[in-house]
Amino acid sequence: MASAVEQLAKNANWGAFSKATDLKKRLLFVLGALLVYRLGTYIPIPGINPRVWDEIFSQKSGGILDMFNMFSGGALERMTIFALNIMPYISASIIMQLASAMSPQLETLKKEGESGRMKINQYTRYLTVLLASVQAYGLAVGLESMTGSSGSAVIDPGLFFRISTVITIVGGTVFLMWLGEQITARGIGNGISLIIFAGIVAGLPRAIASVLELGRQGTFSGVSIFLLFALVVGVIAFIVFVERAHRRVIVQYPKRQVGNKMTGGESNHIPLKLNTAGVIPPIFASSLLLLPLTIVGFSGAEGGDVTAMIARFLQHGQPIYMLLYGTLIAFFCFFYTAIVFNPEENADMLRKYGGFIPGIRPGKSTAEHLDYILTRITAIGACYLVLICLLPEFLISKYNMPFYFGGTSLLIVVSVTMDTVAQIHSHLIAHQYEGLMKKAKLRGRRG
Repeated sequence: MASAVEQLAKNANWGAFSKATDLKKRLLFVLGALLVYRLGTYIPIPGINPRVWDEIFSQKSGGILDMFNMFSGGALERMTIFALNIMPYISASIIMQLASAMSPQLETLKKEGESGRMKINQYTRYLTVLLASVQAYGLAVGLESMTGSSGSAVIDPGLFFRISTVITIVGGTVFLMWLGEQITARGIGNGISLIIFAGIVAGLPRAIASVLELGRQGTFSGVSIFLLFALVVGVIAFIVFVERAHRRVIVQYPKRQVGNKMTGGESNHIPLKLNTAGVIPPIFASSLLLLPLTIVGFSGAEGGDVTAMIARFLQHGQPIYMLLYGTLIAFFCFFYTAIVFNPEENADMLRKYGGFIPGIRPGKSTAEHLDYILTRITAIGACYLVLICLLPEFLISKYNMPFYFGGTSLLIVVSVTMDTVAQIHSHLIAHQYEGLMKKAKLRGRRG
């Protein structure tokens, strides 16, 4: 009986999907946009000697470049037009959100609604172009100073190469920023997150193949490989469990006399997620650490230089890097949660509609109670994010893992997948509701 009911539910969902033409168009648009993105990761920057760059990248891999290359979907390893990926836009978003929290003018813009949001987005785009230009110029200068056994990484160094590289890379970053906005508006899910998701997933087959190759060569034993994959499965299950966890704050609504009837008196709840900030803290933390380390990594400095010392101490698996990374994740976890959930605004909204938390006075006491609960669960969520994201750092430090693929990437992949599936489910439910309303109207006219 249960299996029959499940089969009927599956058939109903498939039937709803087959009729949801708008959803299919959105999904096809997302697939097409991500295909364009993947094609762009194979278009090289003009003037680069690919053989020399492959040699240089293999020598410098194993540290910050691996993480940057993972987020770019391999575009940095191939030195293509999307070498910076969407990271300048994320850095600009961080700066604008920090500025909004400190600047009264930007805070006023945020409260103006859609028009204010559009102005802040415009400022973020301008800042993205500025950051991308600085990073692209630093990348061009760094490439000119790099040499391999067969010559320089740049075929014809000079001003023309620098200008063309800046224009090409900035153009690629701006295109990805526009593509992400189009995915959000015309597709399913958050466009920026899906672009990062596509870049990480593209490296999955290669990461699995490298692990199996290490097993074939005898570097890793079969038991070690099995434990590694078991650990990945366990981390995925843990991420799904925590991402679904939330604290329910009971809200009671009083009974009201409307004419001769009594209305209200129901109880509802405010769902507070354990990880309210989602994947934003690790992405923001990674972006902030990548911004200065990119310049350091491409500066061509030698071991005795200060920049080389900074690069050495801030490599993956180093205690200082792990301390900074974990601290930034915890900070952005609290910071972003404070942005997306304001206890005072929610308390005022409850009082406006007559709702109250049992045992708590409306107004200031309710705001303090919500803030107390949110602080405690955010602390747990921050510990969870730090644990997940520092897991690969411990593996690199203790077991000398030869590749970077772990907690942060798994968190992004699982979270983005869950969010996208939830939005698809919402579209299906909305389509079913619209279909029921149309049937009800037809029956009413016939009656």
